[in-house]
Order: sequence, then C-alpha cells, then structure tokens
Amino acid sequence: MEFMGDRATLLETGRFVQPHAGNVADAIDAAVRADHTGQGRSDTGHDNAGHDNTDDDSADTVETAGAEARHRSAADAGDTAAMSVLGALLLRRGDLDGAEPYLRGATADGDRAAANNLGVLLHQRGYADEAAGWWRIAAVAGSAAAAHALGRHFRERGDEPAAEYWLRQSAEQGHALGAYALADLLEHRSDVGAERWLRTAAEQGHREAAYRLARALERRAAEECRTTDGVGRLVGTGPVEPGTARDAVRRPRRGEDGARPAGVSKGGAGRPEARRDESAAAATGPGAVGPTDPALRVLADVGPAAGEHPAGRRVRDGRPGASGSGAQERPVDQGGALLDEAAQWYRQAAARGHRRAALHLGAILERRGRLKEAGRWYLTAAKDGEARAACALAFLLRDAGDEESAAVWWLRAAQEGDGNAANALGALHAARGESQTAERWYRAAMDAGDVNGAYNLGLLCAAQDRTAQAEQWYRRAAYAGHREAANALAVLLLQAGDPVGAEPWFSKAAEAGSVDAAFNLGILHAGRDDDRTALTWYERAAAAGHTEAALQVGIALLRDGDEQGAERHLRCAAGGGSAEAAFRLASVLDARRPPPGPPALGEPVAEKSECEEWYERAAEQGHRRAQVRVGMLAAARGDMADAARWYREAAEAGSRSGAFNLGLLLAREGSEREASLWWTRAARAGHGRAALRLALLAARRGELAEGQRWCARAVELGPAEVAERAARLREALLQELTA
Repeated sequence: MEFMGDRATLLETGRFVQPHAGNVADAIDAAVRADHTGQGRSDTGHDNAGHDNTDDDSADTVETAGAEARHRSAADAGDTAAMSVLGALLLRRGDLDGAEPYLRGATADGDRAAANNLGVLLHQRGYADEAAGWWRIAAVAGSAAAAHALGRHFRERGDEPAAEYWLRQSAEQGHALGAYALADLLEHRSDVGAERWLRTAAEQGHREAAYRLARALERRAAEECRTTDGVGRLVGTGPVEPGTARDAVRRPRRGEDGARPAGVSKGGAGRPEARRDESAAAATGPGAVGPTDPALRVLADVGPAAGEHPAGRRVRDGRPGASGSGAQERPVDQGGALLDEAAQWYRQAAARGHRRAALHLGAILERRGRLKEAGRWYLTAAKDGEARAACALAFLLRDAGDEESAAVWWLRAAQEGDGNAANALGALHAARGESQTAERWYRAAMDAGDVNGAYNLGLLCAAQDRTAQAEQWYRRAAYAGHREAANALAVLLLQAGDPVGAEPWFSKAAEAGSVDAAFNLGILHAGRDDDRTALTWYERAAAAGHTEAALQVGIALLRDGDEQGAERHLRCAAGGGSAEAAFRLASVLDARRPPPGPPALGEPVAEKSECEEWYERAAEQGHRRAQVRVGMLAAARGDMADAARWYREAAEAGSRSGAFNLGLLLAREGSEREASLWWTRAARAGHGRAALRLALLAARRGELAEGQRWCARAVELGPAEVAERAARLREALLQELTA
C-alpha cells in the first residue's frame, strides 16, 4: 500500500509533467475497452493506433531480456522512469501482479503514463471506479490516452456529458482513438460534428474511422443524388444495387395499337430475385490481388457495363438507337465528388485490412465500370471472410460468362449465411431445370432472413402450376414487405377472378414503390372505365420509367389534344423499346411534315427524316403498321425493292394493308397471278380495295360471276368510295350476264 499515494496531494504537487514514461499499454487499454463496449471495433478487431505520444518520447518497442533486466535493476533502485516502463512491459505481457507495484511506485512519483497504465490494470481486474480515478489524474495532467479511457468509462456508465467532455479533451490533443470515440458518441446523437472527428481519426490512420467516414460521405452522395433526381420518381425500399436482377416484365396489350392493355405487368414474376450488395484502387495496397489470380482472369478483358461510360454516365437523347427513356443526357453518378472522396477513404481502410471497406470500394468501382479493379477488392474481402464480397464477385464472374466460377463463390457465400448468394444459387439451378435443388437454396435464403427466398419459392411454384403453394409463398413475402411479391400475389388473385382481393395488394405494392403494381392499378381502373384514376396511376408508373405506362399516358394526352406532352411521353416509351410508342411518335412527327413536292432534276436524295427513323425502329420490332408505312416511304423514294421487302414482312405477319400494297407492286411488275394471291388474302381479312381489285381482274378475264362476288364483298367492306365503284361494276357485270 506504500505506493498508493494520495491522489489529491499528487495533483497539488504538479509532479505529473514528466514526458519520459512509456505508455506501452494504451493499446491494451483500447482493446480491453472495445471488448467491454463494442465501441470503436472493426470487423477484424480494434485498430490499435492510439499511442499517447505526449507521454512517450521513447519508442514502444519490444524489449530484450537484457534491457528488461536493466529496467528492473533501475526500478528496484527507485528510478521512476524505469518503474513506469517495466510496469507497462509486464502489463502488456499479462503479469498484472508483477506490474502493479512498479506502476503504483511510478504513479506515486508523479508519472502520468504510469497512472494511465495503472488504470488499465485496475480495469482489467474489475475495479472500474478506482481505474477511473487514476485515469482522471493522468488526464488532468495532460494524458490524451487517459482522457480517452476516462471518456469511454463514463460512456459505459451512461454519463454522456462527462464522456463527451473527456473524449473531446483527448481528441483535441490529437489522440486518434479519442477522436474516433468522440465521433462515435456524436454520431449516436446524430450530431453533425461527428464527421469532423471521424476525419481527424482517419487522417491519423484509424481504419475504422476511415471506413465510417467513407460510409457517411457515401450516404451524403446518395442523398444528393435523390434530391437532384427526376420529380415524381417512385422511391423503392432501398438504394439501387449494382447487379440487381432486372425484372422480366410481360405487358400484353389489347390490339396492335396498344390503346388499352389487356393484361397485367407481372414485374419480376418471370425471374428469381437475387441482388448484388452495394455495401461496398488500383490494387496496390496491402492485401491487393494480382491480375493473374485465377478468379479474376475472366475479368481482364471486360470493359464498362453496357451503356456505361468509364466516367459513370449514361447517355440518353431520345433519338432512335439511343438507350434510355428519351430524356436528355443526365449524370448517373450524382454527388460524384463526395463518392470520389468516399472511395479514397474506403481504399485507405481496405489497404489496412478492413474487409467491409474493400467490399464497398469494390461496389463503387463496379458502378463506374472498372470491373477488374472491383473484382480485386471483392476477392480481397471475400478471402478475408466477407460473404457479401464473395457474392458480389460471383455476380461479376457470372456477367463475364464464367458461371462455374460464379457458382463456387456463391456456394462459399451461401454456406457462410448470405441469403443473396443462396438466392443466386437457387436461380442458377432453376435455370438448369433442377427445381428441387433450387427450392432447397431458396429455403436456405429464407432461413438466412432474405425475404427474396419466399418470393422466389413463389415464382418456382407458379412456374410449375402449383398455384396454391405459389400464393402461400407470395403472401409470406408480401406480408414481410416484399413489394414485387405483393404485385405477384395480386396478379394471381386477378387471374383467379378476384379483382377485389387483388386491388389492395396492388395498392400496397405501388405505395411501396413497385412500378409494375402502379401500372397494373392503371389497367385495373381502365377496365372499370375509370380513365381519370387509371391515368393517375399510369403517370406515376411512367414517371418511374415504366415503358408501357408512358405509352398509355402518351395515348391519353394525344386523345386530349396535348401533342407536346404526348410527344414527351411517347419518346420515353419508344426509347424504352415500345414498338407501338415508336410508331405513334413517328405518326405525330409525320403529321407535322410539309407534303413533299416533286423532286427536282439532279436533286440529291434527302436523308431519312426522324419520323422515318422511328417508323423503321418500330418496323424492325415487328410492328405491322410501321412496316407498311416504311414500305410506302421507300416506294415514294423509288426504292421498290425495299418497299416490297417491308410489304412482304407485314403481309406475312397478317397485315391486310401490307398484302394489298405488295399486290400492287407485283401487279406493276407484271406478276398479276401472285398479286391476286395477296389481294385474296387481304380481301378475306377485310380489305375492301383488295376485293375491288380482284373483281376487276375477274372482269378482265371474263369471270363475271366471280367478279360479281368480289364486287359484293367490296361493297360490304367499303370504304364509301370503294363501295360506290364496286356497286357500279357489279351493275355492269349484271347487265353483261343478262345480255
């Protein structure tokens, strides 16, 4: 007890000013406290970077046996510095009994590092309050490490004001662990000052601080992206994740003109849902994987994702051949400067072995099209045991065409409890027709807490016509908040003849952000002739990028005379791949063109207009009316071969106008017999002009009865001009027969 001393007296003497005693045990202090509180821990352990350099000008090095003997000899002779260093060495070794007398002796002589380390020793023995007393003494004397330990002590006790005071003292002295602990406390209270102290700790090499600072910057970038995104865009359940499986949407329409859809959009009801995690530079830091790693060779020649520029921008201009919805070029990566800074901090943390930082860094690089580099960091994290990184790496390999390697990494991730990877394995086996194995993995995903597992089980059962079981799994996922499951459940109920039961689920899915459900609600209300409500839902789905919904809005606006608004929505739908929208957009543009005059001698052939480009785009997608129109434009240019090709495609697809026009071309070329075959097909499909042509052919051949029959058909089909001519011809043929 002779080394205890009187703490008040020690403070009054002013003896706690010696900067020589080594604070080797501060790292032990940090690790012990991390075990007690869980604060300041990374996924692989605490970042022990916080030495109290104000208390230790001698290095914290491993002492040799001879050096320890010299310290012991000097300590036994009463040397304060030697007692402090020897006590710290013994404390680090775990010899608490041996360390305590030396630390108490040095503390009694006024060594503040010894006071701090004595607090560590007492804390390890369970005397937290007594430890806090010695930490207070060292902290008041200027020990940043002791102030950090004291702040952590008060936080454990729930005294946040006292904790903040001491942690701020530590942080302001440049102590990395103190800055990190202060940031953690402020972040817990949603204080905007947290980021400043995270940055301070990160700049001193604290890897968990670097990781959390990067997370904060990435969240701000995402928020900036949301606030600058298009008005009216539906908000989903979370951020868009790289590699998210796109929904296979079936949207049937009533009739070729798409005036009113006859079916519902199933959304993801054709493809299992498995997503890549977006939780997570050049691979030059520690732990980076070389380019010859077998798992990455397949990525060596893979460039940016389709439609992506290396800088992370997607071009949309609304012209034929351009991707997207017809909007002007818009940056995909809003908040780019913040994301760049986040990537730098992720890189710093990942280079120091932080596996989640490597995961997030990989995700940012993947989103920017730097797939090989992303794969390296995913692989680094995956080898360190990060299941989500293994899953993300598998998606990269799958997209690069190496499905077998992808399956290996999915299996590894799934066995470590990653539900997303289990879903991906289920989808892989389902695509191979191995439904039992697929079902087992979907159940594993569900057991791992991934609600997509239940949804995918519903898809699997629906594909096997096990409707009752599909409904059961859809309900389970829908009740858990899965919006596409709610949409799929509503589709099942609607198909079963229960629109009343379907509507609430469509509404729930739409309110949760399901674009397909919003579109389906539009169909539901349109079927009830409630066009106003239907248009509201169509507009909501169209604002979120739904192609068919944009088409329906465009049609409604055309009907109401709003040509400019209609054109805007038709461009979005046409840019999204709707053939009907491309045809209607071309028709709008075509109606604005002045009638072409006779070509001047020697005048160069005019380039194709924008409306003709849209007609061709629709025609290439199999739109029959567009094919006929493209043929007519080609014929007007004198390109009869091209015109015949388009007319024939339309005719063979069942277009009566295509068949009639093809017959006209053939007749002009002298192939009257083949022309009559196409006119016959057109007349039987209800084309009045084709019936009149057949009547004239029969009259010229002297087949008066046949001619009369086709005249009667032409009179029946019309239009009025054709019916009038057919009636006169029929009268003439009748007179000829009775003559």
